[in-house]
Amino acid sequence: MTAKTYAIALLAGDGIGPEIMTVAQAVLMRVSQNFGFTLHFTPAPFGGQAIDLTGEPLPPETLALCRRSDAVLMGAVGGPKWDNHPRRPEQGLLGLRAGLGLYANLRPATVRPQLVNSSSLKPEIVSGVDLLVVRELTGGIYFGQPQGIFSEKKGERRGVNTMTYSESEIERISRVAFQAARQRRNQVTSVDKANVLTVSQLWREVVTKVAQDYPEVTLDHLYVDNAAMQLIRWPKQFDVLVTGNLFGDILSDEAAMLTGSIGMLPSASLGDGPGVFEPVHGSAPDIAGQDKANPLAQVLSGAMLLRYALQQTAAADRVERAVDQVLDQGYRTADIMAPGMTAVGCTQMGERLLAALEED
Repeated sequence: MTAKTYAIALLAGDGIGPEIMTVAQAVLMRVSQNFGFTLHFTPAPFGGQAIDLTGEPLPPETLALCRRSDAVLMGAVGGPKWDNHPRRPEQGLLGLRAGLGLYANLRPATVRPQLVNSSSLKPEIVSGVDLLVVRELTGGIYFGQPQGIFSEKKGERRGVNTMTYSESEIERISRVAFQAARQRRNQVTSVDKANVLTVSQLWREVVTKVAQDYPEVTLDHLYVDNAAMQLIRWPKQFDVLVTGNLFGDILSDEAAMLTGSIGMLPSASLGDGPGVFEPVHGSAPDIAGQDKANPLAQVLSGAMLLRYALQQTAAADRVERAVDQVLDQGYRTADIMAPGMTAVGCTQMGERLLAALEED
């Protein structure tokens, strides 16, 4: 039987992106060899790097590569170098999401036992937390029209953004959440602001209707302000949270900090085309090129790529287990360092992961 070959677009990005991507690529290559399939990586410019080369954060050639790939593995983008550039690196993210039809952002927040004490919250609050935020990615207030700054009478200006969702947009993101819950603990919490916002009233109505197709999954609803409070008060109550673009942007960052370090958290953006898999942290230009970056979020994003894009579940499990093995052995980068642990840099963390993959 011929080994399966997958095409992966590699967008390393800016700052620490190339460093952590080198580690993730090596880990994925090793695990693919161990499990009998082949990954073919093709690098392409994206973000600030692409602006420097082409003037655009998402060159047409990069988008074309992503469209014909099986998945996209992306690093972090942005940095102060491009703060005053008319085309910011982050605009490439919006273009990539739109160009690939990526409407569902999956951001797990899992508190690993080895890192319970890294959280700013009490261990009894965060120990055992394992939740998934499903954020709608291409609608809502970030994309609604009209938007802009408009001149009114007497020269006064008014800023306008429009929060809007159609039934079909709500239904498709709801189904992603319910299907994810089926593979987890069969619980979905829908987050809205239906006591104030008309768009949220429609959101709640449609999510409730979709739930009827998933009788094994329990559905409850929370207003976004209460959800934000409950994430800090008792995060273990949650399994899957589904919400719109703005609320999801905020709540997923809040959930990320339950774990103690944003450097540990991966994400997946899924939709009509190839999925994009990236760490949730930024490009950290202050430590770029110093071998200080934590590559584990990028590596775990690679595990999500294996799981959700390639259906290589056993390989994904093995990568995640390797991360746990290295943490059990006491190796830590600076952002997750604790007394009694062994400090390592980005490169050495990668070496420890490769060694862990060979221990079975």
